[in-house]
Amino acid sequence: MNCNNHKHNYKFSRRDFLTKTSLGMGALTVGSLISPSSLYSQSNYINNRLPHFPAKAKRVIYLLQSGAPSQLDLFDYKPLLNKLNGTELPDSVRGGQRLTGMSSGQSSFPLAGSIFKFKKFGKSGAWMSELMPYTSEIVDDLCFIKSMYTEAINHDPAVTFLQTGSELPGRPSIGSWISYGLGSDNKNLPEFVVLVTKDKFGQPLYSRLWGNGFLPSKHQGVQFRSGKNPVLYLDNPPGVTADIRKEQLEYLKKLEKINHKDVGDPEILSRMSQYEMAFRMQSSVPEVMDVSKEPEYIYDLYGKESRNPGSFAANCLLARKLIEKDVKFVQLYHQGWDQHGDLPNAIKVQCKDTDQPTAGLIKDLKQRGLLDETLVIWGGEFGRGSYSQGTLTKTNYGRDHHPKCFTIFMAGAGIKKGITIGSTDEFGYNIKERPVHVHDFQATLMHLLGIDHERLTFKHQGRRYRLTDVHETWQIKEVAPIVDVIQIPAFLCRQTDLLAVSYTHLTLPPRDLV
Repeated sequence: MNCNNHKHNYKFSRRDFLTKTSLGMGALTVGSLISPSSLYSQSNYINNRLPHFPAKAKRVIYLLQSGAPSQLDLFDYKPLLNKLNGTELPDSVRGGQRLTGMSSGQSSFPLAGSIFKFKKFGKSGAWMSELMPYTSEIVDDLCFIKSMYTEAINHDPAVTFLQTGSELPGRPSIGSWISYGLGSDNKNLPEFVVLVTKDKFGQPLYSRLWGNGFLPSKHQGVQFRSGKNPVLYLDNPPGVTADIRKEQLEYLKKLEKINHKDVGDPEILSRMSQYEMAFRMQSSVPEVMDVSKEPEYIYDLYGKESRNPGSFAANCLLARKLIEKDVKFVQLYHQGWDQHGDLPNAIKVQCKDTDQPTAGLIKDLKQRGLLDETLVIWGGEFGRGSYSQGTLTKTNYGRDHHPKCFTIFMAGAGIKKGITIGSTDEFGYNIKERPVHVHDFQATLMHLLGIDHERLTFKHQGRRYRLTDVHETWQIKEVAPIVDVIQIPAFLCRQTDLLAVSYTHLTLPPRDLV
């Protein structure tokens, strides 16, 4: 080997030396002008690049109906079930799909038609049950998706999957992702607020459903409650004035900066920002929670229960007020839809609690000019089966979990009005056309907010995660027609095979809506 051929033996001229060293000096000069913390800060990195494209929605109100409402008794009209009531579910229809342990041991699977009457409403001709008279009035403002499906067959993993993109706990919720990506429009209120209907029972709801997971803690949902103290531990202790609290925070901020300089943990600064937010919320929260100045017609619009703090109706009214204050994501949880038995009686109670407030919220947003920039979502974690769980009578039946098809509806920003997407077979057991997976729904939500779900990521434990977390990317030439119908790329990824699917834009021909 001839060592003389190596570059380190090359003799630089004065010109070479000045050229190469000047580049290095320039880099050092530029580097001194840029704050390293601002250059590599994750929040700045994200916010300087979001939204990825013009957003159709500025804010979201998500009315999650925990327990899984029966689409067959509310939206998905199946006259064949009434005709074949009491006869066996054909094996060819079931197709070997798994059942829960609550009904798998049944010797018989008798089809159960709905005892409730259905009619078409609006110019769109949407089928609606008599259980939802108020929502029936606004069907032309709604987009029904009757072909939703999920992977999970039990409540907790299904709700967790819907809210976080994974059946396993520990991932950030949708609201946290949006908070992380889009930041705040009101520095005095959290970006992500949670409201839970009081005194409702059913499947438990855990705070991890609105948790930040591995995202910085400042992005977790903040639960507002009814009563004297809407946010826990927000008030100053006895004897501590606002001035004293402010002085304490200033000293704490100095100490945390020293701690952060020594340790370098970004969570220290995140925690400090939460302290400061709590201080600002001491004045902003009482204002937004005060509904005493609402006119009488507003209470009539939402229903008499809107005067009862903590009810679903009262929470819908609060959701509107929070949206007016530029809160980015408002999540409502309403329990009680888990109706394995005595469904006809139980579902009447649920609809009485939710029907008028839901319609009232959408009407209220519309009359205030807020619906055009607010996305409203209504739905549960999965659907209900077409056979009866337990004894079937003329007036009573139950329905077990059914993950392979269910219905949700959306209204507002970016959503085409008065349309129905997808359909199920005549038994209401399988999807007939336009399947929409939970990940498709999540990608749709993000898209409407101006976010490419594949590009909003967070590095955790050595790899980058996203809400619709997948492992490979595949190209398909044709995608679900839902793309143009609700103006978004919906058929983007599949949890079943852990594939992300890219999309192309389609133009849909006119079609019947019935």
